Amino acid sequence: MEQPLKGKVAVVAGATRGAGRAIAIELGAAGATVYCTGRSVRGSASDLNRSETIEETAELVTSRGGTGIAVRTDHTLETEVEALFERVNQEQEGRLDVLVNDIWGGEHLTHWDTPFWEQPLQDGLLMQERAVHTHLITSYYAAPLMIRRREGLLIEITDGSTYNYRGNLYYSLAKISPIHLAKAMAEELGPHGVTALAVTPGFLRSEQMLDHFGVTENNWQEAAKQEPHFIASETPFLVGRAVAALAADPLVREKAGRALTSWDLSDEYGFTDVDGQRPHWGNYAKRLGLPLN
Repeated sequence: MEQPLKGKVAVVAGATRGAGRAIAIELGAAGATVYCTGRSVRGSASDLNRSETIEETAELVTSRGGTGIAVRTDHTLETEVEALFERVNQEQEGRLDVLVNDIWGGEHLTHWDTPFWEQPLQDGLLMQERAVHTHLITSYYAAPLMIRRREGLLIEITDGSTYNYRGNLYYSLAKISPIHLAKAMAEELGPHGVTALAVTPGFLRSEQMLDHFGVTENNWQEAAKQEPHFIASETPFLVGRAVAALAADPLVREKAGRALTSWDLSDEYGFTDVDGQRPHWGNYAKRLGLPLN
């Protein structure tokens, strides 16, 4: 199997489940050494109380041909993030080729169909701490490793590729911020040979979303009876393959500062989802006249 990322070192921040886990696995399948970070480890779940762990993710990375390394990290804590990148620096002789910021943790903090002034303010602020501050802290400590070698790729994972309102003020702020982080970091990192950009999946068929609808990956289409748009959903591996394709592209710096989508990257690089399908949220939304976030 071709491994274009053999010898490359990646950190996937927020690799416990969903897009982060799939991104880590696909980077591993391409041959990379992947540090898989998050708060959930065996015997100690995060406050989200999910069963997935970073150890499982690291094992999946290794099983696909990469080298998975699990490092429990709370990315809201600067000391833990600093220690993470000091470890990468020591173990990989200063090499860091790819950073993926996929830290989220706001699932239970979003109050849909409620105006912002009627929502618990602390939930909204905590969402920004988990989904925006963490990305800033992580990039702060990762960037010098890349700058030192004058190469590297920093990817912000978010929800949507535009600045459009996403149905909730706090959620919108948390998901639009990484788009501008990528744009601003691209401006400052570009002169040092480092590329920053943002990537979004479409309607993500994550573990948590499958659980929400009471279905599995084997019968996920049944969920379309509850939410018709779910029929156009994609597994987390589509965005995982998008990230792996970007990391292997020698011309990726031409995309610096842009907000890219899994479906457009699938068209460009020619990869499919794990079931062989090519879900395209952009075409689906256009066909139904839905606004694109």
